[in-house]
Amino acid sequence: MKNRSIKIGILSLGLGMVFFSIGCKKFLDENPDRRTEINTIDKLSQLLVSAYPDRHYFTFAETASDNAEDKSGPLALENNEPFISLYNWNVPEGSDNGTPAEYWNACYRAIANANQALQSIEQNNFGAAANQYKGEALVARAYAEFMLVTFFSDPYEIKGANNGMGVPYPLVPETTTRPTYERGTVASTYAQIRKDLEEGLPLLKGSTYLVPHYHFTEQAAKAFASRFYLFTGEWNKVVTNVNEIYTDGNFKTKIRQYTGELYPLSYDEHRIAYTKAEKSWNLLLASTYSTYQRGKGGAGYARYSFGETVKNYYAANTVFGAPFRNRYGIYSSSPPNYTTNKFNEYFYVTNIQANTGRPYIMAPILTADEALLNRAEAYIRLAKETTDASYYTLAINDLNDFASTRIVNYVQATHGLTIAKAKTYFNVTDDYEAMIQALLQTKRIAFMQEGIRWMDILRHKLAVKHNFIATDGTETFKTLAPGDKRRVFQIPQDAINAGITPNPR
Repeated sequence: MKNRSIKIGILSLGLGMVFFSIGCKKFLDENPDRRTEINTIDKLSQLLVSAYPDRHYFTFAETASDNAEDKSGPLALENNEPFISLYNWNVPEGSDNGTPAEYWNACYRAIANANQALQSIEQNNFGAAANQYKGEALVARAYAEFMLVTFFSDPYEIKGANNGMGVPYPLVPETTTRPTYERGTVASTYAQIRKDLEEGLPLLKGSTYLVPHYHFTEQAAKAFASRFYLFTGEWNKVVTNVNEIYTDGNFKTKIRQYTGELYPLSYDEHRIAYTKAEKSWNLLLASTYSTYQRGKGGAGYARYSFGETVKNYYAANTVFGAPFRNRYGIYSSSPPNYTTNKFNEYFYVTNIQANTGRPYIMAPILTADEALLNRAEAYIRLAKETTDASYYTLAINDLNDFASTRIVNYVQATHGLTIAKAKTYFNVTDDYEAMIQALLQTKRIAFMQEGIRWMDILRHKLAVKHNFIATDGTETFKTLAPGDKRRVFQIPQDAINAGITPNPR
């Protein structure tokens, strides 16, 4: 299965913190001989600033999931693309902000820069000083490829053949005008991700950066590893990697402190603190061009987004016996348009005289919160596979630690989770089912508007139900069932035009 040119952006050399990389030109529009020569450690470190996707997946992952709803029918203030197509599980046209196609291109731009860094390391005698940058490039490439295969290929089946189409995995910078790529299989894509991750992670030990949370530090890489091994079903590796993120093992004081540090903040202050690089809970942040927080965005007036029903779930009592504290708000005093108030929009001015530029948000793409809940799930899975109930106790400890930072006036005797409590709440009789439901509820609420829910929908084969409100107010529903081909996002049309095999529909 031969495929041709992936559309990726021109190689960019970051100077300081690069907010946006150029996406309008193809990488090979630039003569390879004229590309910036990476011949010093300083240039290498600057290049790797651009080895991370400069777009996020929040819009399309959230809109396709059960975290979105038809808020008010055709009378909605904004009934716009790409939300219409995404909510109906159709393919949006073009590669505008928030589309899967835009994210595909951003990931391959990041991979191109990682590949250039790796080639420069190989060609120059940098010595041990380049180890952390080699590790960063390998893990950054693995991360981008993992996100691509998650969104654009069939879900990974634990112990399955995984012979569906993977995604192209370029390992060297493009040097010809029309390189040929193969999509390979899901299995081969995961194998190469594993190779990059497991080779790169040890090189990050002792790495130092001016602003660590913009780079794959050892902590961030282990958080990514915990996500990867959760998908592959290697539960002990999930536990090991999470255990090694903090030497003192203390997650309780390092995850998002909704009832502590974040509690007294105003809404404006909360948005800034939530994605601040100095905060312990943000293990990896990416600066992403985004209109997500604007009126037409997923955290604004868009018809298919965060509405009344989803808000009621977000603010309701949890399995712990109380709601999680949050800072959701009504967008511009206009219900049923809600926002979780997590992201602060910044504006990067490109023309001072015209006062024009591009909006962006700092996207938390790996957090201590996710890592802790990844470990909780791994313990639950181990309890089932080994029939050792002590693993449930470990999972409950993690979930209780998490809840204690989310429930105001948390008291262990009142709010502490037990298996019996979870069985009653979810009306199930099986220990494993009760604990998995508790975990999934916790994650859905905790990561609302952050795209994590879609990953759980894929891994746990959850059906997604969407409502549709007609002009006369009548409501109908559609369901996206496990196995439906529309659960795999389509690759960009320009990639298809270049010869890459599209996903079946």
